[in-house]
Amino acid sequence: MYLRKHVLSRAVKPISYIKSHASEIVRELENNRESIVVTLNGEAKAVLQDIHEYEKTQESLAMLKILAIGRKELEEGKYQPIDEAFDEVRKIVKENRK
Repeated sequence: MYLRKHVLSRAVKPISYIKSHASEIVRELENNRESIVVTLNGEAKAVLQDIHEYEKTQESLAMLKILAIGRKELEEGKYQPIDEAFDEVRKIVKENRK
């Protein structure tokens, strides 16, 4: 827990620091892949993140959303046995080849 708190406290920067050190911060984000929390008047307002980390986060969120949708559909009984599903797909593929 101490380590996480220490890393987070280093990653909190006031907006005035961001304005005056923008290029340095972008290089830092690229090199260490840690996000930076931007504060305005002492209150957290935004997060700066390396583009690769952002993309990974978006992919993870998309996967979680797909899993949540699947679970909801399962709970609602909106599913079919795998054999039936594959038969249906094969039928569609066969029809599209004609």
